[in-house]
Amino acid sequence: MAIEVFTWCPRINAEADIKFNTRKVQFGDGYTQVAGNGLNTRSQEWSLSFTGTEAYIKAIKDFLDAHEGTKAFQWQPPLEDIGLFRCDTYKTTPLGNKKYNLDATFEQAFKP
Repeated sequence: MAIEVFTWCPRINAEADIKFNTRKVQFGDGYTQVAGNGLNTRSQEWSLSFTGTEAYIKAIKDFLDAHEGTKAFQWQPPLEDIGLFRCDTYKTTPLGNKKYNLDATFEQAFKP
């Protein structure tokens, strides 16, 4: 099964949280030893917002629902290479005049 690509463009206020997975040990003399923990020590989490017509937002919602928060999809974040992501939470908001907003959180995945 091919990995699907998320092609919709978020609004300009996308926010990233980059986390490094490290292990730290503090010794009594003030020395701290730090090392990466695992193979993938850098991970990303993106807060995204999409605004548009009912059809536009429904297409995004259907894509995310089809992946059920468990299946990874490809997406290229701003200033980053294309990678695998999952979305296990999103929120839709009707704005009136047949416009909608969808807020989603994409978490980096390291295997499909």
